[in-house]
Amino acid sequence: MSRAGTGRRLPRLPLRGRLTLVTTVVFALLGCGLLLLNWLSSRQLIEDNRYLVVPAISTIPAQMPTEHLDLLSDTPAAPLVPATPAEGFAEFENRVLGELLARSLLLLVFFTALAALLAWWAGRRSLRRLTRVTAAARRIGSGSTLDERLALTGPHDEVRELGDTFDAMLDRLDRSFTAQRRFTAHASHELRTPLTLQRTALEIPLAQGRVPADLRPDVQRALDANARTERLIAALLTLARGESEPPAPHPADLADLARAAVADLAEEAAAAGVRVTADPRPAPVTGDVSLLRQTALNLVANAVRHNHHGGTATVTTGTEGDRSFVEVGNTGPVIDPEEIPALFEPFRRGTEHRADGTGLGLAVVRAITATHHGEVTAAPGPHGGLTVRVELPRRPLIDIGPDDVT
Repeated sequence: MSRAGTGRRLPRLPLRGRLTLVTTVVFALLGCGLLLLNWLSSRQLIEDNRYLVVPAISTIPAQMPTEHLDLLSDTPAAPLVPATPAEGFAEFENRVLGELLARSLLLLVFFTALAALLAWWAGRRSLRRLTRVTAAARRIGSGSTLDERLALTGPHDEVRELGDTFDAMLDRLDRSFTAQRRFTAHASHELRTPLTLQRTALEIPLAQGRVPADLRPDVQRALDANARTERLIAALLTLARGESEPPAPHPADLADLARAAVADLAEEAAAAGVRVTADPRPAPVTGDVSLLRQTALNLVANAVRHNHHGGTATVTTGTEGDRSFVEVGNTGPVIDPEEIPALFEPFRRGTEHRADGTGLGLAVVRAITATHHGEVTAAPGPHGGLTVRVELPRRPLIDIGPDDVT
């Protein structure tokens, strides 16, 4: 058989299984060695004390009549009497050592199985806290919050030290990310005031006709740049808020948010020549309504802006199991599947993008979704475009009341 057929690796045992296997094998080997030494020692002791046993062996008296010997040999129940003391001793030795070996083997099998069970139980008990560390690291790695801590209890062993080190690392990361988000939020907020003043200073003379005709194009370009900067700052503020603030527990329906987003972008879609169709079905959730509204708006805006003239965009909401979802797909340029993860990074765009985009739309969607303990996925269309799906924990329909209007 060629090596190509054997290239598939066999599944490895978990750590608990490997510890159990190693402990059982070591116990079995040591037991076999102990059994061998015990057997050899017993044999040596019997041989060393041979002189105590041989004289005590009963022999057949020489004066016994011959007819008595014939009668003894013809009796079925009579045991065979060794001819000499040495043969009797050899038979005694073989029987004793054989019985000792058989019983020792049975005991070895029993205690080996018992050792395997005890090793499995001890490994499971010892690695239980390590499993907690792994589960917590997986939860923290898949989310955006760093507020969870292990806080392991029990003996101060290597696992406890690992958990404490992991908690200390999370503390440092949390402080670092919090400082970074706070700086982004404060810087964005401080930049809004001078930008507003600049826009006002340009719009007033332009509206009053006090700008010469040859300068009007330059003033208009400055206003357009100012508007793009304001949109970028607003997106940064939303991103910082989505990553840092816990969602307020208010009821909402993704169907209502999707309808509102389609209505808000109707004029932009018509100007871009993109036909938007919606199939909003009830999708009740709980969270920060303003952030969830921004999520739906960003998804629809992304589908409209990254499209081609005459293209389409579809918006669907609904529920599946214990999840509510909003899914937005569009036509457009062909996207490499390897490029999709980069689209959710801040200021990362596809190879074909519009110049007026901020590059933060999907990054904001991912941050808000993670804050609401949801999941966002994306898949390229077979003929181009992208389908983005946001799933959030579902709120039971019975909780929706007349006041739950978003």
